[in-house]
Amino acid sequence: MKRAVFALCGLVVAALLAPAGPAAAEPRPHFVALSSVDSTIIQDIRYATPHNFTGRVVTGYQAPLCLLTVPAARALHRVQQGLLHRGYSLKVYDCYRPQRAVDRFVAWSGDPGDHAMKAEFYPEVDKSRLFDEGYIARRSGHSRGSTVDLSIVRLPATPTRPYRPGEHLTSCYAPKAQRFPDASIDMGTGFDCFDERAHTLDGRITGTAHTDRLWLKRLMEGAGFTGIPEEWWHFTYRQEPYPDTYFDVPVSPTEAGR
Repeated sequence: MKRAVFALCGLVVAALLAPAGPAAAEPRPHFVALSSVDSTIIQDIRYATPHNFTGRVVTGYQAPLCLLTVPAARALHRVQQGLLHRGYSLKVYDCYRPQRAVDRFVAWSGDPGDHAMKAEFYPEVDKSRLFDEGYIARRSGHSRGSTVDLSIVRLPATPTRPYRPGEHLTSCYAPKAQRFPDASIDMGTGFDCFDERAHTLDGRITGTAHTDRLWLKRLMEGAGFTGIPEEWWHFTYRQEPYPDTYFDVPVSPTEAGR
């Protein structure tokens, strides 16, 4: 009996001292390029350019691509088919967003000296308040692959000119004719406007802009998406395949169709 006990103890000790095996690999999502599902949807992937609230191409965006889960991409295709018949198109600003990009937003928010894009994206909000007021978070639904930021464009669409770093900036809630041109219909503010005017039902947004926000909301909800009250442009597919997983694979052509 003693020999058996000693032998068992030896096996336990050996197991504890053995080198750890390789860490489990991150699960690979099955994303598709939106263009492979619907090539007519206009794409202006802002975080793959310096025209965003950080003023730089964001970490993790290796290409200006909209990657999504298959059901989310197919649902957008259904919305687009209806819009095309009316002479309009969807325009997407962001789709899947890797966790490393979210981490970059967090790091940027902690740099009190970087206000390069304040005049356009957060003119009335102190940068130190962006977390408290909910404009930036440490986790984003975008990292699950079924969330999209988008607007509507009247066809034929005027191509968006490139943003020139250092150019004069106008606030995201200025009259549409004064804001950075992106060809979308007037939703009352530009995309990624850190201001209460970007709330879908903000009372200062009236007339056509208010009506068009509700039109976008109705179209997206009819295709199975849910919006959030704080951002008129933000929608998540309700039956998302990865509701609890936040991915960190980069936005690149190699991640499409895996």
